[in-house]
Amino acid sequence: MLKPIELPYTRYLNPGGVPVSALPGWAADIPLLVQLYRQMQLTRLFDLKVVALQRTGRIGTYAPSLGQEAIGVAIGSLMRGEDVLVPYYRDTAAQLLRGVSMQEILQFWGGDERGNAYANPTAAEDFPLCVPIATQALHACGVASAFKIRGQARVAVTTCGDGATSKGDFLEALNLAGTWQLPVVFVVNNNQWAISVPRRLQCGAPTLAQKALGAGFAGEQVDGNDVLAVYDRLRVALEHARHGKGPVLIECLSYRLGDHTTADDATRYRPSEEVKQAWQEEPIKRLQTYLAAQGHWDEAREQALVTACQVQIQQALAAYEAAPAPAPQAAIDYVYKQWPQALAEQREWLLERAVRSQQAAGGVQHE
Repeated sequence: MLKPIELPYTRYLNPGGVPVSALPGWAADIPLLVQLYRQMQLTRLFDLKVVALQRTGRIGTYAPSLGQEAIGVAIGSLMRGEDVLVPYYRDTAAQLLRGVSMQEILQFWGGDERGNAYANPTAAEDFPLCVPIATQALHACGVASAFKIRGQARVAVTTCGDGATSKGDFLEALNLAGTWQLPVVFVVNNNQWAISVPRRLQCGAPTLAQKALGAGFAGEQVDGNDVLAVYDRLRVALEHARHGKGPVLIECLSYRLGDHTTADDATRYRPSEEVKQAWQEEPIKRLQTYLAAQGHWDEAREQALVTACQVQIQQALAAYEAAPAPAPQAAIDYVYKQWPQALAEQREWLLERAVRSQQAAGGVQHE
């Protein structure tokens, strides 16, 4: 029987918000901690609103990030403007901090390709959310290869869930990153459930982080519900990759408190007691408790934050719903570089139909 491999595991705050070890020096920056908290709360409130929009038919299927906000907030807070994010479908928190607007996120989940045309220069080279499982890991290696060939001190950061680590694309990406010593950081959001399959049934390895060892580079675990731990280890990993020392894999142990997507019903396969226990360990309350104990947060500040977040969310929703509909051919324009004949004919039909509709509408208005 194989002997278990001991890998580093980092936690600073326990589920009750109490430090379990000496905090890193940067954690003395209270404004930074408050900003991390504010961003996690904004992400959660926005997330809840988007789920409500899907339930009322105002957007399409959506992948919530409830309970996993610490991971994306740490990523988005630490990446430099010149770095490139290659995300998967549960990365709302990171996208918001990279400058992707709420309106653009709503457009994406509403089926509008314009949601991927990020206006903010910081996000201009970031990839759109990847819905296929694990393919983004290979895309990140391509980006990191370009950085290395150009001699640029830039990092590609790619994310995935625990289920994606069992896909060939992910393992091939690790092999390539390790062989070529690429400046790429793999962040695995181990939220314990790959849709309806629990972590214990979809992979026999004791940890997901140790998959990096077979590819020849470092892997480690962090408490994904402790934003201090995620931030600290990701900070080190980014600098490691940026300075030509190769890739890093960080496995963040979290829990998906909501459904896999709005097309899922997690109550059919998850025990309620497990979810109830997970709520006791979630990241927002943990940091809030710590800040309050240090005298840096209170109910008045909480209410002011919630109010400000709700205003921001409502403004984004209003802009999303006021935006003109996309051109009909947009459903085809971004599928192929060169359209097959059948698709070209369909596109032409859509264009002609759109022109006729505009002419008819113009005629009605004229009358």
